[in-house]
Amino acid sequence: MDTLSYQLTRGAIIVAAIFLVGCSSPQESTSSEAASEGRTLIPRFSAPSLVMPAETITGEPQANAYREAYFGDLHVHTDYSFDAYAFGTVATPYDAYRYAQGEAIAHPAGFQVQLGQPLDFYAVTDHAMFLGAVKAAANTNSEFSREPHVQDLHDINAPDNLNIASLPQRVKAFSTFLPDTLNRIAGGETDVNVVNQIAKDAWADIVQAAQANNRPGEFTTFVAYEYTSSTDGRGNLHRNVIFKDSDKLPAMPFSRFHSQNPEGLWDWMDGLRAQGIETLAIPHNSNGSNGAMFQMVDWASNPIDESYAQRRIRNEPLVEITQVKGTSETHPLLSQKDEWANFEIMPYRIATTLASQPQGSYAREALLNGMTLSDQGLTNAYQFGFVGASDTHTGAASLDEENYFSKVGLLDGDGSRRGSQPLSAGDAEIIKAAGRVEIKQVGGKQYASGAYETWGASGLTGVWAEENTRNAIYSAFRRKETFATSGPRMKVRLFAGYDLADNTLNDSTAVAAAYANGVSMGSELLTNGQQAPTLLAQASQDPNSAPLQRLQIIKGWTIDGQHNEQVYDVACADGGSVDPITHRCPNNGAQVDLTTCGISRNLGAAELNATWQDPDFNPQYRAFYYVRALENPTCRWSTWDAIKAGSPPRSDLQATIQERAWSSAIWLIPNNG
Repeated sequence: MDTLSYQLTRGAIIVAAIFLVGCSSPQESTSSEAASEGRTLIPRFSAPSLVMPAETITGEPQANAYREAYFGDLHVHTDYSFDAYAFGTVATPYDAYRYAQGEAIAHPAGFQVQLGQPLDFYAVTDHAMFLGAVKAAANTNSEFSREPHVQDLHDINAPDNLNIASLPQRVKAFSTFLPDTLNRIAGGETDVNVVNQIAKDAWADIVQAAQANNRPGEFTTFVAYEYTSSTDGRGNLHRNVIFKDSDKLPAMPFSRFHSQNPEGLWDWMDGLRAQGIETLAIPHNSNGSNGAMFQMVDWASNPIDESYAQRRIRNEPLVEITQVKGTSETHPLLSQKDEWANFEIMPYRIATTLASQPQGSYAREALLNGMTLSDQGLTNAYQFGFVGASDTHTGAASLDEENYFSKVGLLDGDGSRRGSQPLSAGDAEIIKAAGRVEIKQVGGKQYASGAYETWGASGLTGVWAEENTRNAIYSAFRRKETFATSGPRMKVRLFAGYDLADNTLNDSTAVAAAYANGVSMGSELLTNGQQAPTLLAQASQDPNSAPLQRLQIIKGWTIDGQHNEQVYDVACADGGSVDPITHRCPNNGAQVDLTTCGISRNLGAAELNATWQDPDFNPQYRAFYYVRALENPTCRWSTWDAIKAGSPPRSDLQATIQERAWSSAIWLIPNNG
């Protein structure tokens, strides 16, 4: 490890005996309570009261005033994640970075996967919880493999075992591994130091892989991991933690075993930042949080206060709004006047088929909640930017509807296992024996069912940055000049200001002027008397995907604590004009042939631009604006799967989708001075 220097600093690294049987927060227990429950108390990490300004970071470009769009994935699992290795993934972090740079790698189901074009940046984010432990259990040469409760994992990913017939054994071994290991550690039967050392070694290798593949100016890697927590009711609270640099790092990442409460994670991050280790955390799959991700109360159910709000936005400036397990922009029950709200909705809590409550689980509502906090005189805890990611558990992001391979290796590696193609009698028996997936009758045929058929080939993070380096891309994260896509590499931009009316963003000089005379996505803009600001919106097609159909601006505003929202079409393809009453483009007539997935290539636009002022502007009220760009309709992955199998698409699944991109917002702040 000659390229790294680990600094083991008090309060910033994992302490001995980290695993808490109850997974409770350090703040929740007294030392006497911990002792009576047989748990080791982890001290709460102290943090400075303010390390970084909580307000939006803005600033003019110092170089390359036009800035370039770079695409990447900040949510990737490899063989060090317990739920990846258990289902056949043997791709290492090194393999994941090879894949991101355009090379083919092996999928657990035996076929090769490869991107159509390389990505610009990638982050391996293996679970900190039990990091490397299942891989070590499977390796019969390891000390940990001799534990009696891991015998079913021995050589589980030997070539002869990488098949659908192994699923019952895999599900059984995976299901018992976590509780059995925790119970044995609590009872002193398993040495926690052995488990800790496995995690330390895995973390060192993850860091080394990022270092070995980082090529400034060409391809950027970030050292990262996933903090995997949830409420006791299985509400998802997962975050991906991204480190800016790699020259100084903790010896092990902070996990749920330190604190179930994300506030403990923020304290740890503040402690690292005070020592010069800069990080940010990105919440994901808020759709599966059962309302817990964007509550208006803290972990102890107290109303959000200023300390909480500052700590949250300081450490979580971004949120992942789309990935394989569904899209978390908004929900039809929350945005009833948005005809496009029902996009790739995954309605369940993570790893269950229990319903997830929409309220408190979606990003648009959270943006509104954040302005409610501001109306109360508090820092806006939810003034975040948007990113997308894959959450792949095979090392390889599955971003193409036509060649979708989902995320859980052997468990969903073909159409029959993920519910888009009928099950054979033999596969149905194996699925039933595994007990991991339900069986559903549709049109007289048996299909695997559960959450898998609600997943999608999504998503990507886009950034506008001066160059493809860690510093430039991370700076874009911090100033929230980011956008999310559902997979295709569409580009979107958004500016706002009072001296932009003649700007059409048609060349680099115009874009530089927009930066100089206005603010870009992720920023705040003060009102200027009664004058409505001008918004410049732009979207560009992915040349390898469908043309664009429409460009929209989503507005949210608060009046006396009440939430309001409106969707405005601002540019239409094929010469259409926006109706001034409905604020909608006419349907451009784009069609999809469901027998071949052929699309209307002669309809749609390669680029859409708008210079727009809010017709309902009121300078008294806080508001946000963000861009949403929609492609013409195309086949969903489930339809592609069915066509390839020679069977009709499953009748209860959406046959087509409209891929899309979302910019981060611009916040309009009333100028009461």
